[in-house]
Amino acid sequence: MPDFADFPAPAEGILATLFITVREFARSRDFYSRVLGGTVVIDENPCIVKLANTWIIMNPGGPPTPDKPGITVTDYEPGDTTSIFMNLRVADIQQCYETWSARGAEFLTPPIDRGIEIRCYMRDPDGYLIEVGQSTGLLRGEHAEKRPEDLPG
Repeated sequence: MPDFADFPAPAEGILATLFITVREFARSRDFYSRVLGGTVVIDENPCIVKLANTWIIMNPGGPPTPDKPGITVTDYEPGDTTSIFMNLRVADIQQCYETWSARGAEFLTPPIDRGIEIRCYMRDPDGYLIEVGQSTGLLRGEHAEKRPEDLPG
């Protein structure tokens, strides 16, 4: 039975979760629970892990269904580009970097101080990009400098 105290079903209003397609439940469940410290709510079909104040819902891909006709859910194919990624905001990035690295997380780089924040990136077992960041200058009202390629506003 699921732990309904941690089940993502609001009594009113709205609650946002993140759905990701996974190739292996056990591998992804282990990453989000053991490595990142989440709580397993349901083991599989779908796998749900509560991570801080959100839920990661994991299932394999599949064919179109009556509620999403013509849409196939496929496995993520990691590469050198992405258009969406998870962003984890933490209180102490160095501590998270060290703890999660010791548990098997593979970061692209160590945390880098970018002035407004300190951040680094890792990938989950299916290749999804995860940003880990600690706000620094943002807390003092500083913002990133605009780049020439940024849109006005």
